[in-house]
Amino acid sequence: MKFTKYPVMPAPWKLNDKYFEKFILNADIQSKITDLAAKINTDLAGKKPVFIVVLNGAFIFASDLIKKITIDCEIAFVKLSSYKGTQSSGVVQQIIGLDLDLKGRTIVVVEDIIDTGLTLDIFLKTLAEMEPAEVKVAACLLKPEPFKARFPVDYICFSIPNEFVVGYGLDYDGLGRNSEDIYKIV
Repeated sequence: MKFTKYPVMPAPWKLNDKYFEKFILNADIQSKITDLAAKINTDLAGKKPVFIVVLNGAFIFASDLIKKITIDCEIAFVKLSSYKGTQSSGVVQQIIGLDLDLKGRTIVVVEDIIDTGLTLDIFLKTLAEMEPAEVKVAACLLKPEPFKARFPVDYICFSIPNEFVVGYGLDYDGLGRNSEDIYKIV
């Protein structure tokens, strides 16, 4: 059987009118996810959490993370939006909603990246109305500098500077999600 190697994205990588350079390699991402999953498996043992994956960006991170979760769990999806181009619009839209009863459940919200945290803050308030037992937040990337929300981010793979990034599920106007590595704007 012959296997096809994933394409290597050019450096610098041009998406629309912007250029990006390699920032975090997939091998490093996978290593951090393995550590993160082990911590979640320990912390939430016996709780049967519901992982709520925020689409579109978190789908690749969530897929890799969930494959390493060894405790019983469920998976649900929600689609939130506040970005246009490289900037947040400040308006949060819930495009796809939840159809699960979350009362008394342990929830892990899975995000690709948290910058200001304002989008997720609004969603977490909506979740609180559903009366879960506890809510945890897992993110592949956190930008501490612009972070304005007050909720804790319980599980983080990488804290990064306040730079625009693409790849590994993250996009620039819909492009760039398909890279296995993470790139930053040049």
